[in-house]
Amino acid sequence: MDARHFSGTIRYWNPDKGSGLAVVDIPAEHVEAIGGLRQQRVHGTIATADFTSSVMPAGGGRLALSVSKAMMQSAGVAVGDTAEFAILRIGGD
Repeated sequence: MDARHFSGTIRYWNPDKGSGLAVVDIPAEHVEAIGGLRQQRVHGTIATADFTSSVMPAGGGRLALSVSKAMMQSAGVAVGDTAEFAILRIGGD
């Protein structure tokens, strides 16, 4: 797979709660290259910080990347911020 680069805004999975799981929606043009609408491990970068995380179906034909507190801290971003993401590799650890 070629690296997939995109910009996205970090949001809460359930915005009505105002807390909990943070995610960023992956643009539709990258979903098939990443493996479609299924849960799987991915490796990449947020800003310049490396991460290992998971992508998962988010309803309505969307795929979302889980963004942990550690990922946000390492990249210097927070929920509500827009950041540059890259998915570099799928699977494994």
